[in-house]
Parts: sequence; structure tokens; C-alpha cells
Amino acid sequence: MSELNEPPLIAHVIFSLGVGGLENGVVNLINTMPEEKYRHTIICIKNSTDFCQRIKKQNVAIYELHKKEGHDFGAYLRMYRLLKQIKPAIVHTRNLAAIEYQVPAWFAGVKHRIHGEHGWDVFDPDGNNKKYQQLRRFLSPLIDKFIPLSQHLEDYLRDKVGISSEKIVRICNGVDTEKFYPVSQKTPLPGCDLSFNSEFIYIGSVGRMHGVKDQLTLVRAFIRLLEKQPELKANVRLIIIGDGPLRDQAIRLLESKAVAELAWLPGQRNDIAEIMRRLDIFVLPSKAEGISNTILEAMATGLPVVATRVGGNTELIDEGETGLLVEKENNEAMANALLDYVNDPVKRQRHGQQALEKVQKQYSLQVMVDNYVAVYDAVSA
Repeated sequence: MSELNEPPLIAHVIFSLGVGGLENGVVNLINTMPEEKYRHTIICIKNSTDFCQRIKKQNVAIYELHKKEGHDFGAYLRMYRLLKQIKPAIVHTRNLAAIEYQVPAWFAGVKHRIHGEHGWDVFDPDGNNKKYQQLRRFLSPLIDKFIPLSQHLEDYLRDKVGISSEKIVRICNGVDTEKFYPVSQKTPLPGCDLSFNSEFIYIGSVGRMHGVKDQLTLVRAFIRLLEKQPELKANVRLIIIGDGPLRDQAIRLLESKAVAELAWLPGQRNDIAEIMRRLDIFVLPSKAEGISNTILEAMATGLPVVATRVGGNTELIDEGETGLLVEKENNEAMANALLDYVNDPVKRQRHGQQALEKVQKQYSLQVMVDNYVAVYDAVSA
């Protein structure tokens, strides 16, 4: 405890606070952790968005370093000064974009330092970049614990980076099952012109629309699905939620095949749980993933999942039981998987129910929070 008898402060350092799985995980952790255990602040290397409104706890300060593009050494100095001012007990950085900020944390005298690996950078989707491996290895003496979210990332840290097993604690994401849950009947969705009823089948995806998330492969798979079975144009629809450079490309691709009216790409939305409950099939077309929050949210909503065979996806999805896995960037294979579900409502229902049961047993939010508290307690003991 501090001199004011307050719980220790944790500074969560992330690239930016916007819509995304990593950011959602941080917000869920802060909202669910008992207030008497730790206080929290979020430091954004770039900036924050109205996503911060999802934080339910009072007095969670959010700071923005406004890092410039490229090498901005001033951002390190701003980080150092901020940490000297707020005096956190623990700095918890996440992913490659934030790991270098362990250096100003060390200089600022922060006693305990943790780094989380949620997934690889768009420039290193398979974790093979030697420079990035060396950077993690070089900074590892400054870090008390590494927290990978998947077995894949744990193996990477141990086998490729060379981090000792004693420094690694794997913690899987948890999902808020009070927010994400299935319903028996679809109702109209505000702001969406598509009709939601039992006659239609909705294929959907949620995520930032940029390179590594690869929603263009999903769009191509949807187009291929309609080419394989043209009668599906009457009742199969595509929904992609998220914003980014791929959104305009996806819309143009749909327009070029004259199927844009069969899809809805509204950009960023704040009603993800409501949208999930209107879907019949969830798709994650990423080129690389850690443990995907959106897959867990889809499973908690009782949806079967089609995902690429990368990263933590293979841990979350039991192939042929809770979903189907396809190779990344393979729109033909993805179209075939979608066709399998579209034409088999019994399989959709069975896989969705089994996905829901798996989430309830293995990926509760409370288990995730308890595991993080155990790590924070251990490093600060």
C-alpha cells in the first residue's frame, strides 16, 4: 500500500486505446479486478478514442504520449517524466509496439515490470523476424515476467527468443458471458437495412480492417460462395464490423462483383454484442493471431467459427466440433467451409452449442482476472 493507504498502481502501456482485442482485454481486466487489490492507469503511446468509455471503474486516468511516426525519442522522455510523476508499482507493457518503453520505466525506478504478448505485429505475422526476437531478448533482463496469451506465443518466447520458462506465465483471455450470450430469435438492428429473420443466414466478422486481419480473404470467400451456389444470393448476407484501410477495398471488391447490396460494412460500431447475436456464422480470416477475443465472444454467443489455422486459433477451436479451420489467405478453402455451414443448419447449431459450453468451462473472465492478480502479487511480493 502507498502512504495514503491506496492499493498499488498498475500502469498498462499500449500502443493506442481503440477498438481491438488487446484493448478489450485490458478494459475487461480493469473492470473486473477487485478495487481493493490494484489501481489502474492506461498509457497510450499514440492516443485514445471513445473506446475508453467502456471503462466502468472511476479514477482510471488515461495518458497519451502522442508518439510521432518513426523514431520519436521524445516519446521515451515523456514516458519517463510521466512515470516519475504517477509512480506506479508495476508497468505492464503489451506487444512489440510497447516493449521498448520498459527502458524509461527502468530509468524511472519502477520496481516491477511485466510484458504481455498478445499477438505479432503486422510486419512479423509469423514471429520469424530476427530483429524483433533480438529486441525482446535484449530487453528481457528488465522484465520480471512475460505473459503470452497462447501456447504458440509461449513456445515462441521460450524457443525463439530464449526467455527462461521461469519468467513465462501463460494466461488466456477471458470473455464476459454476461455481455456475450446467445438468443433464440433475431430482431432488427438499429442503423442496419438488412432484414434479420430465420430465413436469412448471416456470416460476420469483427476486427480492425488492416493488413494482418485480412478481411479481403473473407470478402473473396463470400463472393466465391455465391459463385459456387448462386441461389444463396437470396438469403445469405455478409457483415464486417471495423474500420481501417481494408474497408474501402472490401467495398470496392463487393461492388465490382455486383453483390455490395448483400453486405453491410458500417465501420466501427459500439454494439458488438448485439451484432454478434444477429449472426449465424463467425469468421476470423487473420494471417496471424494470439488468443482472439472476438473468437471467444463469438463462441460465448453460441456461434460456430471459421478461422485460419494460425496462432492461438488452433487452441480455441476444436476442429469439427466447435468450428472449422482453413489455411490463411485461402479464399477457396474458406468458401468451402462457409458452404458446409450454410447448407447444414444442424451442424451450425451443434458446433455453436459446443463452442458455448467450451467458453463457459475454460475461458471465464473471472479465471483470467484471478491469474493476472496472482502474477501481480507474485512480482510485487
